[in-house]
Amino acid sequence: MDSQGATLPPHVLIFPVPIQGHVNSMLKLAELLCLSGLDITFMVSDFSHARLLKHTTVVSRFNQYPGFRFQSITDGLPADHPRVGEQVMDILSSTKNITAPLFKQMMIEKNLFASETRRSITCIIADGVLTFAGDFAEEKGIPLIYFRTISASSFWAYFCIPELIEAGEISHEGIGMDQIVKSVPGMEGFLRFRDLPSFCRAKDINEPKLRIAESVTRQTTRAQAAIFNTFEDLERPTVSLIRKHIPKVFTIGPNHSHLKSRLAKTKADNSVLSGSFWAEDRSCLDWLNAQPPKSVIYVSFGSITAVTIEQLLEFWHGLPPKSVIYVSFGSITVVSREQLLEFWHGLVNSGQRFLWVMRPDSVLGEDRKDQTLIELEEGTKARGYMVGWAPQEEVLNLEAVGGFLTHSGWNSTLESIVAGVPMICWPYFGDQTINSRFVSEVWKIGLDMKDTCDRKIIERAVRELMEERKDEFLERSKNLAKLARKAVSEGGSSYNNLDALIDYIKSMII
Repeated sequence: MDSQGATLPPHVLIFPVPIQGHVNSMLKLAELLCLSGLDITFMVSDFSHARLLKHTTVVSRFNQYPGFRFQSITDGLPADHPRVGEQVMDILSSTKNITAPLFKQMMIEKNLFASETRRSITCIIADGVLTFAGDFAEEKGIPLIYFRTISASSFWAYFCIPELIEAGEISHEGIGMDQIVKSVPGMEGFLRFRDLPSFCRAKDINEPKLRIAESVTRQTTRAQAAIFNTFEDLERPTVSLIRKHIPKVFTIGPNHSHLKSRLAKTKADNSVLSGSFWAEDRSCLDWLNAQPPKSVIYVSFGSITAVTIEQLLEFWHGLPPKSVIYVSFGSITVVSREQLLEFWHGLVNSGQRFLWVMRPDSVLGEDRKDQTLIELEEGTKARGYMVGWAPQEEVLNLEAVGGFLTHSGWNSTLESIVAGVPMICWPYFGDQTINSRFVSEVWKIGLDMKDTCDRKIIERAVRELMEERKDEFLERSKNLAKLARKAVSEGGSSYNNLDALIDYIKSMII
C-alpha cells in the first residue's frame, strides 16, 4: 500500500437483520463509528432502505459523513410480503437461503468495497443472527465482531439452552410455569420457566426454533469480539459471565443516549436519529405537552408483537381515571379486529384520556380493516387522540408520561430506562420475556404481567404503577436513568468501552 493508502481509516461493514429494531440500533452504532472517522458500509435490505428513504432523514443525515455508504441487498422476500406478526420470522430463513449467497457474490465482485479513497473491508460487524456473515468473514480471514441487539441477560439465557435441556428444564412436561429454573447461572433465584423465551415451551427438545436459537447463540464465540447495547451498571453480573466465553465484550449502550452524548460534544445537532419504517406523526407531541405531569401511560407493544382483540380490550378495561393512555402496537405487530375492539372498549369504559398509535396495516382481516379504524377514530375523539405512528423516544421524554406499557423489546426497554419512565411489561416473544423479568425483579422499575390479559389484573397493575407505588417506581427509575447517562458521558463505562472498541478496530489493519 502506498503512503496515501496507509493513511486511510479502517473500513467497517455493518450488517443488521432487516427488522426495524435491529436496523435502528445498528444505525446508531454506525454513526458513533462515523464520528470517530471510520469508513462505514452499511448493508441494508432493499425494503428497509426504501422505508428509510421514504420516512426518515437518515440518508441526508449520513451525507455529512464522507466515509459512510449505504449498500442495499434483497432480504429474499417479495415486495408485498407483510413482514409483520409471525410472518416477520420468514426474514430469517429468506436471508439464509437467498441473501447469503448474494452477499458473498457482492462482496467478491465489489472487491470488498475497496476504492481509491477507501480500503477494502477491514472488519465486519454483523448482527449476531446473521451466521452466514460470520462464515464469509472466516473464509476470507476478515476480523469479525458480532453485535447482539438483545440484552446481555437474554443472550446469556439463550447461551445456557444446552444446560437447560440437560437439566430437563426446557419443556412443558412436568414443569410448572412458575417453577424456578436452576440452569442459568446468575439467575437461579428469580428466573421462572414462564420467563424463558416462548420457543423453550416445547414438548420436543428438537423443536427447530429451539435448536436454531441454541446454535445461533453459541456460534457467537467464534467472533473476535462482541458488542452489546447495554451498560455495566445495568447488567454487569451477566456480562461478567459472558466474558468467560467471549473475552472481548464491549458494552457501549444505551446506544441512542450515547449517540446524543457524543454529538453534543462535536456539533450543535444532537437530534434523535430515527430509523422508523413508518412516517411519524409529531402532532401527538403537542397533545402530550398539554397533559398534566406524569399522567400519561404510554402503551406500545413493539415492532413484532401480535395480540388478539380480546387481549387488547382486557388491557383497557382496568385503566384508572384521569390518566392519558398512549396506545401503540409497534412497527410489526398485527391484531385481529376482535382484539382491537376489546382493547378499545376497555379503554373507553375506563374513562381515560389516551394517545393511541395505530398503524393502518396493524389490523388483521383486510375486508374490515379500514372500517374498523374509521370506527375507532370516531369513537376516540371524545377523550383521546389517535395517530398512525409516533416518535417513541421523544414521547417517553415528555413530562406528561408517567408510565410505559410495553412489550419489553430491548430498544424500548433502554429508551424507557434512560427517560426514567417505569414500565408495565407484557412481553410477546424472544428476549422480551427475560427483559420483563429483569424490569420487575432485578431492577425493580416496573411490573411483569406476562401470560395474562385479564382486565382486573391490568387495572391493578396500572393503579399500582401510577398511583399506589408511583413515587417508589419513579425514584428507582430516576436513579437508574442517572446511571445510564453517567455510562455514556465522558469517563463513563460505555464511553470508555466505545473508545476501546474503536482502538481495537484500528488495530486490525495489517
